[in-house]
Amino acid sequence: MSDPLPPSSQGPPLEVLLEAGAGEEVRREQISLARRLRDPRTIISIALPIVIIALVLRSLPGFHLDDLVRLILAANPLLLLAGFAIYYLGFPLRGYRWAFLLRRTGMSIRVRDSTEIIFISWLVNCLVPAKLGDVYRAWLLRLNYAASLSRTFGTVFIERVFDLFAIAILGLAAGFWSFRSGLAPAVQFILGLGVVVVIALAVGLFTLRNFGRRLIARLPLPGRVSDFYERFEEGVFALPARQVPFLGMVTVLVWTTEAFRLFFVIQALGFSDLHLGLSGTMFVALAASLLTAVPLTPGGLGIVEAGIVGILTGIYGVPLTEATAIALVDRAISVLSIIVLGGIAYVLSPKTKGLRGTEPRSEARAPEGSPAGRRRRSAPGQRKAERRSPVTGVRPFPRDPAVTRVG
Repeated sequence: MSDPLPPSSQGPPLEVLLEAGAGEEVRREQISLARRLRDPRTIISIALPIVIIALVLRSLPGFHLDDLVRLILAANPLLLLAGFAIYYLGFPLRGYRWAFLLRRTGMSIRVRDSTEIIFISWLVNCLVPAKLGDVYRAWLLRLNYAASLSRTFGTVFIERVFDLFAIAILGLAAGFWSFRSGLAPAVQFILGLGVVVVIALAVGLFTLRNFGRRLIARLPLPGRVSDFYERFEEGVFALPARQVPFLGMVTVLVWTTEAFRLFFVIQALGFSDLHLGLSGTMFVALAASLLTAVPLTPGGLGIVEAGIVGILTGIYGVPLTEATAIALVDRAISVLSIIVLGGIAYVLSPKTKGLRGTEPRSEARAPEGSPAGRRRRSAPGQRKAERRSPVTGVRPFPRDPAVTRVG
């Protein structure tokens, strides 16, 4: 499941990026995966949820470990393979979306390369708490393509905004359709949470776009914070408004693959007394995805599983053992397979070592139609206009050199 913005295990991601300074050089050891895995906090964050869940399940009436194993082993392998395949179709879609956003900042990257970087970053999110993977993604792009860390992080941020909008809106639609005959209090709470998320995102984006620079300029902050925010905002608002609906549709397709993964898992397990339908499956999948915003454990370990089981048993009346089987099989596809296949990609990929693309082939400018491109002025008669941002009308911060274009 997709992960919102990450703080690192030793502080928020903003700290990691700000520590880079004007040159945006992040040391490898700052985000070393091996170092993070040896960190006691990482080990505890992985082991503790597993122990707690095991103890809680064993103490609950209605849970039978023998039945759990039997139900999982009886699953239809072809339907599980279908769920696996449709889930992994989401990665090229995510890669295309990110490459599309990066092009609006002036960087050209192949979808294959952006997909590879995203896949490796998901491995990091599945192994390390606090969702360091998005910072790692920005760092890999910097390492291989000399990209601006803060501008890249801006594109990752707006990706997560699209994700949360899609999760909330699709979840609301699926919830209302699935429970059109009547909304239980628990369902009302979840739907209300979705409404709050949509409103909070809209207000946050409006504030960031119209008042972000003014707030930063008036605060007594170091120059590196101003530099970071300048490039970060360029990444966030690089997408022209006319292209928002298109990228929104791509995001809907991404999250549809998540819902169909769970749908095929339920069909594979073949519980005759369970009839969620596609709308109910989407509601469960997207509601559980919101729980990945809690950055306490790697990949939401323990939190997401508890959410899936809680929704299935508390709202749909699914027996505890069956609900646990659904959660475990679904997470085996969405997390365990990422650890296995992502680990292979991490070892084999030249991008984790910075062995290709480190030298830019040519310079490029952001497209004229994008906010970043509109900031660029060159004619002498336009110098006065250059003093103020076309987005907010306030004086911009000092900019970094031209954005790099790579193939």
